[in-house]
Amino acid sequence: MTTQRMPALFLGHGSPMNVLEDNVYTRAWHALGESLPRPKAILAVSAHWFTRGTAVTAMENPRTIHDFGGFPQALFDKRYPAPGSPALAKRVQELLSPVNVISDTSEWGFDHGTWGVLIKMYPDADIPVIQLSIDGTQPPEYHYELGKKLATLRDEGVMIVASGNVVHNLRMVKWDGKGEPYPWATSFETFVKDNLAWKGEAKDHPLVNFMEHEGGALSNPSPDHYLPLLYVLGAWDGAEPITEPTDGIVMGSLSMLSVQVG
Repeated sequence: MTTQRMPALFLGHGSPMNVLEDNVYTRAWHALGESLPRPKAILAVSAHWFTRGTAVTAMENPRTIHDFGGFPQALFDKRYPAPGSPALAKRVQELLSPVNVISDTSEWGFDHGTWGVLIKMYPDADIPVIQLSIDGTQPPEYHYELGKKLATLRDEGVMIVASGNVVHNLRMVKWDGKGEPYPWATSFETFVKDNLAWKGEAKDHPLVNFMEHEGGALSNPSPDHYLPLLYVLGAWDGAEPITEPTDGIVMGSLSMLSVQVG
């Protein structure tokens, strides 16, 4: 019996308040959990585990991390008690070799970039989840190439779920939630959408070289929220459909674009 190939997802996660809210984005994440084939396990790549070097959670029971402040107590009360998977963590280490992937058995867990979307997709928290950190010392092409190596997991029943925002400029957020998106934000999101299915060498990929876009620096003052997308694009086989379960700019400078491969 062959295992059904799992999709790879990049989810624009936006504000932690999405955990408590019922809106167009949270409903879309829930619909994905209902409609996609059920994975044996999930490999999460979150913008919020941005490190020197690469690490993977390898504990049996990862903790829920509330890595934010200034939100209602109800948000801090939320837990996502999904089991970990030391075996999958070891498999990731094997696939990414010769990259030295540190086995984290105590320090991290599930940050809100991971559990904030999974709590909507799989609210029962009954699918094993591990989280891979993003090595902030490495260039974009490095992360795209790691995605290529991780693609094998999709044929082993593992879903790749990356989360971030392709436009993420908190300094220019319109906190009242009103007002039109900045033109540079809309332009950059459109640029990303137009190049999702680009084929060619990684070094020439427009989305690997995203900072060359005129809106790149304003859209991503730091690359942490953008880089998770490259893991998903790297896991694309060049033929599968690529779809966009959600999109749109909120608060002027946060993109809620989500990308589904397969």
